[in-house]
Amino acid sequence: MSKQNLEQIAAAQKANAEVMVALLRTAFNGVERMTALNMAASRDFFNNTVASTQQLLGAKDANELAKLNSELAAPNVEKLSAYSRSVYDLVTDLQKEVTSVLESQYSAFTKNAESAVQKAKASAPVGGDVFAATMESLLGASTKAFDQMSSIAKQFSDLAESNMKAASAATTKAVSATAAAAKKPAAKK
Repeated sequence: MSKQNLEQIAAAQKANAEVMVALLRTAFNGVERMTALNMAASRDFFNNTVASTQQLLGAKDANELAKLNSELAAPNVEKLSAYSRSVYDLVTDLQKEVTSVLESQYSAFTKNAESAVQKAKASAPVGGDVFAATMESLLGASTKAFDQMSSIAKQFSDLAESNMKAASAATTKAVSATAAAAKKPAAKK
């Protein structure tokens, strides 16, 4: 192997190591953010459970207990919806970060491959043009496939986003309707 080939291999290994470090850093940051989110949600759940239990234990009759129970349920459903949205946002952010790293890596790979094909084409013996043209065609096809996969991933992400918004709106509407229905019998008495 020539010194130039060894340098190319070392550069490729260094680039791959940098990509792996970037992906690991992204994953670690994601785990850290998810842990912080879960700790905050657990703390909030615990505090709300203690406060709700104390309120329920202070009820004087069955009607007051039923009223308190419905009043305490609505904020918990809203908090669950907010937690779900936070998890979705976190996962979406991580997906975007990973996609960005992979896209930049693919872009660098394509640029290096095109450069190598051009160098091989310039120094190729007779008939080497066919090989170079085939490689260029393969690179073009792989770029189109990568672009289509990126487009499909974005479409799925957009679909998931709209579904999450619709679910959040439906949950909020249901909670409001439940709270309004719970107040009606209490107002009649």
